[in-house]
Amino acid sequence: MRYTQKQIDKFNRQKYIVELEKISKNLFRMFRDEHVTAEGFIKKFGQLKSKFDEKEEVQLESEYHQQLKEYIARIYQNTCLAEAFTDKDLSTIREAEMSNLNRLQKLKNGTSYKKDKHKSKRQNEDWG
Repeated sequence: MRYTQKQIDKFNRQKYIVELEKISKNLFRMFRDEHVTAEGFIKKFGQLKSKFDEKEEVQLESEYHQQLKEYIARIYQNTCLAEAFTDKDLSTIREAEMSNLNRLQKLKNGTSYKKDKHKSKRQNEDWG
């Protein structure tokens, strides 16, 4: 069975997005875990990022995915590519970065709620 270029592009796009989200989940887990050392963080994040970089880059339509990609690049720059990233640096950025990841998650979840045109119907229902 032959796949159309459109199907192949969609598949690659999905794989790219899954990899992005996998990195964000792992980052959150590592920031949340007090036992993660800077060395362990850099090693794990480096592996995830290199696997992500192997994927063919795709055009990201959603604001969430664009911001997530920028966020990952910024964190990678500030941690793995920094001259000296220590345990002290990791504990310093931990809380702020968890907040940033939460903010990104809210951006993602904001699109899954009911549309405005349905809100008025719900407000006017009589639950009496």
